[in-house]
Amino acid sequence: MVNEIKVKSILNKHKKRDDWFLDDYSVNPYSGCSFNCIYCYIRGSKYGENMAKTLSAKINAPELLEKQLSRRAKRGEYGIIALSSSTEPYMPIEEKLKLTRKLLEIILKYRFPVEIATKSKLVLRDLDLLKEIAKNAILPDDLEPKLKHGAIISFSISTLDEKLAKILEPGAPKPIERLDAMKRCKERGFFTGICFIPVLPFLSDSEEQVEETIKTVKEYGADFIFVGGLTLFGKGPADCKTLYYKFLEKYHPELVPKYKSLYRIFFAPSKEYQKELEEKSRRLCERYGIKNGII
Repeated sequence: MVNEIKVKSILNKHKKRDDWFLDDYSVNPYSGCSFNCIYCYIRGSKYGENMAKTLSAKINAPELLEKQLSRRAKRGEYGIIALSSSTEPYMPIEEKLKLTRKLLEIILKYRFPVEIATKSKLVLRDLDLLKEIAKNAILPDDLEPKLKHGAIISFSISTLDEKLAKILEPGAPKPIERLDAMKRCKERGFFTGICFIPVLPFLSDSEEQVEETIKTVKEYGADFIFVGGLTLFGKGPADCKTLYYKFLEKYHPELVPKYKSLYRIFFAPSKEYQKELEEKSRRLCERYGIKNGII
């Protein structure tokens, strides 16, 4: 069941532009998520408990976005809008409610650029709108010489192993379905790529696994790939850190000591690990001729 809620604001302005996705704004038409990924960082926040059961649709989102974008456009405050930053914009319920599509219509009307982050092939339904956004969006002056794309579509994966993905991302489409959807976006002329986040320590982060992922996404036509580590937040029963350690204890108990050593008391792996992952990713992206990031 989906709750219908009304919110006071829908357009979130960031204090600074996101370094990876380049968005200045974010819009989340839903709260909660039926994909129910165990590692989702939102689980460490007040929005994360029972994510599938508390799924809510912000039914007044279109009228709010109309007002907020109108004001921003009049002031020339153009920037990339991320859809979505804290939930999936193309869950199955979107097929019926079309909230994301309605928001894209408004984004097109006011000529804002957009970055879609998804795990779903349902984004293919909206390629008509995204094509128009790509052509008509006004990019911020400092990004225009570097980017030249009014619409960016990224598909998220954490592993190519379908059995592992099924456990960690129980409600999400298979990784191969995401790659197929990305390929179709590329064939339609979109700037598209893969968000290989989170890379899972000792499960999808070896030299061979990272190379296989980068090689595969390149073969499927990706223009770019992000590679980032796993973050584990919270101590509550529904937080991602708690759920992820339960997953490890059940399926990979031998890895629990390694994780505790890698993370210690922090939410992110050690700086040494992150630096090694970054260097590995950069080297392999150069080898396979794919951008390590959007620009």
